[in-house]
Amino acid sequence: MHYDLIIRNGVCVLPWGEAKTDIGVRAGRIASLSAGVADEADEVIEAAGLHVLPGLIDPHVHLRDPGDAAVESIPTGTRAAALGGVTTVFDMPNTAPSITDGDMLRWKQGYASRESWVDFAMYVGGTRANTPRLGEYEQYDGVCAIKVFAGSSTGDLMIEDDEGIRQVLEHGHRRVAFHSEDEYRLQARKALLTEGMSYDMHPFWRDEECAFLGTRRIVGLARRARRPVHILHTSTAEELDWLAGHRDVATVEVLVNHLTQVAPDCYEALGALAVMNPPIRDRRHYEASWAAVRDGMVDTIGSDHAPHALAAKAKPWPSTPAGLTGVQTLVPVMLDHVHAGRLSLGRMVDLMAAGPARVYGLQAKGRIAMGYDADFTLVDLAAKRRITNDWIVTPAGWTPFDGMAVTGWPIATVVRGRTVMREDTILGEPGGRLACFTP
Repeated sequence: MHYDLIIRNGVCVLPWGEAKTDIGVRAGRIASLSAGVADEADEVIEAAGLHVLPGLIDPHVHLRDPGDAAVESIPTGTRAAALGGVTTVFDMPNTAPSITDGDMLRWKQGYASRESWVDFAMYVGGTRANTPRLGEYEQYDGVCAIKVFAGSSTGDLMIEDDEGIRQVLEHGHRRVAFHSEDEYRLQARKALLTEGMSYDMHPFWRDEECAFLGTRRIVGLARRARRPVHILHTSTAEELDWLAGHRDVATVEVLVNHLTQVAPDCYEALGALAVMNPPIRDRRHYEASWAAVRDGMVDTIGSDHAPHALAAKAKPWPSTPAGLTGVQTLVPVMLDHVHAGRLSLGRMVDLMAAGPARVYGLQAKGRIAMGYDADFTLVDLAAKRRITNDWIVTPAGWTPFDGMAVTGWPIATVVRGRTVMREDTILGEPGGRLACFTP
């Protein structure tokens, strides 16, 4: 047999377990899980000593495009994803201008199809003006979900009231993703803030009840509307405990930062480079997040990659913008957690490949199986590296994990049978396509 690509001698993480086998790829799809020793290919990747994972997905990135290319863009952000072992990204709509109508959706479809290094999907931002058309917009090619900011946004990308959220849930049928902080509580607590307070006041302002109240309201509305929702960047023990009783209507995302960093230490060490929304919280919430990973409560893990220029981040709190870089470091940091025994490699794959595919209805991705897209993340579980700012290709040029020693590193990124990254080197030209979703 002749293939376009054969990956030989790797330990493959299959849906039914790990197995050392040779994968044959033809026309961008997995054509064999048992390519023979006599079979040939246009390209052969020797994967001895490596684990071959289904292509890992970051379902929560802000590539800032359209916006400020000096901070991030689709070409630079997807290049960062490829270097970090990510084969598909889901990009958020709060750009300038926002992705909230058909014209902007069509522009982004064409631009991403030309400029993305990895496969690409986009959220459509829900607004009061476009609510009647959300059922139409969620069917556009490459749209992963409707995104609603119930708190912590600006302009028309804010639907904070029950009636507005209810109307969103009544238009369309696919799962809706929510930033679920409660805007009313956020605004009420602003009176407690003064310029120049310490950065560790961030989780005091955006406290546990702010997040928990938002989540309770949204899930209650979703239940009445019989519409599934995905609670993004769940950050509190209270939310995770409560959501266990609402799994029929709500799925759960946790961010890598909430599994890795702990307050107040992170604010003391990093200052503004630890400020994100919802905040990094104390050890009680950190431990609750890991317990939720272990007991199956968490469906997806994302980076919430949201870069800002260092000059902007240098502003005093609360004027510093919230948001951290993360798409390039997501896989190395999670592999280090695997090495530390906090989760198994199989559970990591479930959270970062099968989970996003299941939650969003992503077709032909998320597992190594016959006929699926030939997306692979090849990793060396024993590689010892240090994450540094000079490795980061996002134009903002920094990571909150600068200096972090990790064990486990992405060695190659393969997207639909095309090797995009090999040993920290980007190969070829941008060739990403729009991801496909169940209608």
